[in-house]
Amino acid sequence: MTLLRIEHLSKSFDGVKAVDSVSFDLAAGQLLALIGPNGAGKSTCFNMINGQLKPSSGSIRFDGHEIAGKRPRDIWRLGVGRTFQIAATFNSMTVLENVQMALLSRERRVFNPFARVAAWREDEALALLELVGMTSHANRSCAVLAYGDVKRVELAIALANRPNLLLMDEPTAGMAPQERHALMALTARLARERDIGVLFTEHSMDVVFEYADRLIVLARGKLIAAGDARTVRDDPRVREVYLGEGSE
Repeated sequence: MTLLRIEHLSKSFDGVKAVDSVSFDLAAGQLLALIGPNGAGKSTCFNMINGQLKPSSGSIRFDGHEIAGKRPRDIWRLGVGRTFQIAATFNSMTVLENVQMALLSRERRVFNPFARVAAWREDEALALLELVGMTSHANRSCAVLAYGDVKRVELAIALANRPNLLLMDEPTAGMAPQERHALMALTARLARERDIGVLFTEHSMDVVFEYADRLIVLARGKLIAAGDARTVRDDPRVREVYLGEGSE
């Protein structure tokens, strides 16, 4: 089943096309990698899907809803989770409290700093932390966690609104090789168990080729290749602009 369909998506800044008529789709339970060299338009494309940027033209349909131009919080409430290249957690709160805050958002609760919320949805928050292997850290401050553990907490936060689509912006950035593969193996397992479509950007090619079901490649705002790992790896345009000598 097609979960996300992008059609002729474009974005211009002062007349310069950062994304130029890009089209692709993503099925439920599938991992799709969006790759390309720096300046290819990956982040711009990603941020239009998430609602941080409004497209100049084109369509973004998620689960039957047109979401192009909607606000990020409205897209979140439709069932789209998001993680960021630089992990976004509240360092002044515990791991458990970070997940509880995401659950508050899902239910459209307003946080009252004078209210006692320590026990609110605690069991559900702990269940999410168990999914990502962080239960033993529940009462620790996010400020003292290793970076790989912060990434796992961020994944639990993204899962708090029970997403059908998960957007992951360079999920393994700053992580050691063993941590990278552990996080992506966990993501792949959850995607298939929960039928979640995952769209991720990534510079680590070992991660991309091992875990992505399909890849799409951007260069200078245009989609230049799409397919499975072998098809994309062997594409001469991809080898020239991204995987060849002198590329990242």
